[in-house]
Amino acid sequence: MANYHKPESKTIQELKDIANKLRIDSVTATQASKSGHPTSCSSMAEIVSVLFFHTMRYKLSAPRDPSSDRFILSKGHAAPILYAAWAEAGLFPVADLQNLRKYNNDLEGHPTPRLNFIDVGTGSLGQGLSVAAGMAYVGKNFDKANYRVYCLIGDGESAEGSIWEALHFASYYKLDNLCAIFDINRLGQSEPTSLQHNMEVYRKRLESFGFNALVVDGHDVQELVKAFYEAQQTKDRPTAILAKTFKGKNFPNIEDLENWHGKALGNKADEVIAHLTSLIKNNGPLALHPQKPLVDDAPAVNITNIKLDTPPNYKLGEQIATRLAYGTALAKIAKNNSRVIALDGDTKNSTFADKIKTVDPSRFIECFIAEQNAVGVAMGAACRDRTVAFVSAFATFFTRAFDQIRMGAISQSNVNFVGSHCGVSIGEDGPSQMGLEDIAMFRTIPGSTVFYPSDAVSTERAVELAANTKGICFIRTSRPNTPVLYENDESFVIGKAKVVKSSPKDQVLIIGAGITLHEAVKAAEELVAVGINVRVIDPFTIKPIDAAAIIENAQACGGRIITVEDHYPEGGLGEAVASAVALERNIIVKKLAVSEVPRSGPPDVLVDAFGLSARNIIAAVEEIIKH
Repeated sequence: MANYHKPESKTIQELKDIANKLRIDSVTATQASKSGHPTSCSSMAEIVSVLFFHTMRYKLSAPRDPSSDRFILSKGHAAPILYAAWAEAGLFPVADLQNLRKYNNDLEGHPTPRLNFIDVGTGSLGQGLSVAAGMAYVGKNFDKANYRVYCLIGDGESAEGSIWEALHFASYYKLDNLCAIFDINRLGQSEPTSLQHNMEVYRKRLESFGFNALVVDGHDVQELVKAFYEAQQTKDRPTAILAKTFKGKNFPNIEDLENWHGKALGNKADEVIAHLTSLIKNNGPLALHPQKPLVDDAPAVNITNIKLDTPPNYKLGEQIATRLAYGTALAKIAKNNSRVIALDGDTKNSTFADKIKTVDPSRFIECFIAEQNAVGVAMGAACRDRTVAFVSAFATFFTRAFDQIRMGAISQSNVNFVGSHCGVSIGEDGPSQMGLEDIAMFRTIPGSTVFYPSDAVSTERAVELAANTKGICFIRTSRPNTPVLYENDESFVIGKAKVVKSSPKDQVLIIGAGITLHEAVKAAEELVAVGINVRVIDPFTIKPIDAAAIIENAQACGGRIITVEDHYPEGGLGEAVASAVALERNIIVKKLAVSEVPRSGPPDVLVDAFGLSARNIIAAVEEIIKH
């Protein structure tokens, strides 16, 4: 590091002073709210001081400027010191910190993007590094810009497997614009962490993952300045700064002691503030200017009005799996917009996400078998509207990333998930591979949109719609080939169902989706032969469900509804329909669903054995008419 220049002593002292000011701000804010984590803030005070007042480049006038450095606070419970840093830098008055955790104030207990300087919500631990890796991947490979990404991780949360997934990803892709900072303060919530201050074990672990691992005294601003400089100079691998710190640093009779996690200091606060104040040499205005000049090199991006490059091109009755139509549509929208990207967890040749590679191989990100990290990376990639991200996997494997997905909603993320191989219709692979909970899971996500297309045409349109829809989107695709139902120019709208089959004499309304819609059509055709007319609806989206169309058509069919779904009964299509008609008189709903853990077998055999086939639907129709 021949070009490294040690900061002047005046600068070193001011960074020390800022750190203690940030500690005071954290104490007074948590005193005002009578809750929070001041000791967790204190351990990282010097790290935040150096980052925000020496190292990072950003604009106070535009905290989410595309060219600015990014900071992710993975240990989100230390939010007060992050808020304090932005306040001391001048983004908002320091006095506003006294509103911490108050209702109707956005300085919440853990950070969320309700604040204009927060990219993602954090606080469910172990997730920040994946998000940071997604940001860094976009910065290096798509934006090709100079901005850097910093992620501060607690030592307790570093036990989470998602952290190690992210470390592998960042190292594999040589994200040298990423700097992970581990705040190793020895103490967890209820007892010391497993490694405590064994810094050599931390170093060996990070080096084994391919990181440039730097062990520093996390309370020595000079060591921190030098470490961040070395991180900036390191090429072809990310850097991990392993900062040995103390929880409650500079808090007399509290520092490095147990049982102070997540507590305001109470009657100890005045003593602590007095001591911190005595450590500050200059209490006047900041001489350091927090804003460093940006290299304004992040390109302008437009991710609005994304279209299929060419319309669907199928023949009625043609047998096409909806998972294959997803891949086709993904390639089409990628051709239309250069910021459409795809991520997958080593299932790309089954989900058909690899079709995007025919358009641009660089826009496919292989995340390997690490679904939690894949979701976090997608969230990071979508931040600041830099990409339109589609994440695909077998539908059932998203269940292990549910926490990341729900945090995506808290983070106001626009990420699209595509789950293939849903239900018993996948066949011989057996229940471990069958997505039977996925609709329920995604329906619970606030603001989510759940698509369940039943043919190739509607699948392509679902992909196009999802690309332009805010919030979390889920598209459920099937493994088996199914016939094309719709003309290529058919129009689809979120929340609008399609009546697939009807007559003036219909006695029952059948609602199916995916493979069960086709079984419902078969049942309807067989029932006509014995003088029973039924109506069949394709809901297209399960959330929002088209309540008006369901109620109107149910009333026209004598108030009788049968739902058929390749999913467990809890939380799926049947319950969405039942909720839609809950306040209507004289409507009953009979649900056909997979009622037990299934087993291996041929798809047709399983669909029949678990009550979803045309034969089962016919029996249900006859029963509901009879009773």
